[in-house]
Amino acid sequence: MSTVSVRYIVDDVPAALRFYTMLLGFTVDHDASPAFASVLRDGVRLLLSGDGSSGKRPLADGRRQVPGGWNRVNIEVTDLAAEVARLRAAAVPFRTPEIVTGPGGEQVILDDPSGNPVELFQSRR
Repeated sequence: MSTVSVRYIVDDVPAALRFYTMLLGFTVDHDASPAFASVLRDGVRLLLSGDGSSGKRPLADGRRQVPGGWNRVNIEVTDLAAEVARLRAAAVPFRTPEIVTGPGGEQVILDDPSGNPVELFQSRR
């Protein structure tokens, strides 16, 4: 069986590695800093591609791969308010200033050190 991974383009692999492991509970899978690292959490492998990695090379038409956008990793948590308070205390920047409530639960979107979005979600279930 193959592994499904999500690739994030990052500006600083060591900073991204610290962010995902120290603040979001991922563990290091592979560290080839400063070009590349991968981290694991709950069956998700996140590939962190920085300068010098094949995953961040310019495309054939010349476009550069850059961090950001709105596609994101969704991490389900059991106490969203507590997670938001903990991450705000660590000076993590948030895209959504407040917790948003919808039909399936509550969510907030924060940025990793390169500006990639990460969604924290608490289900109504």
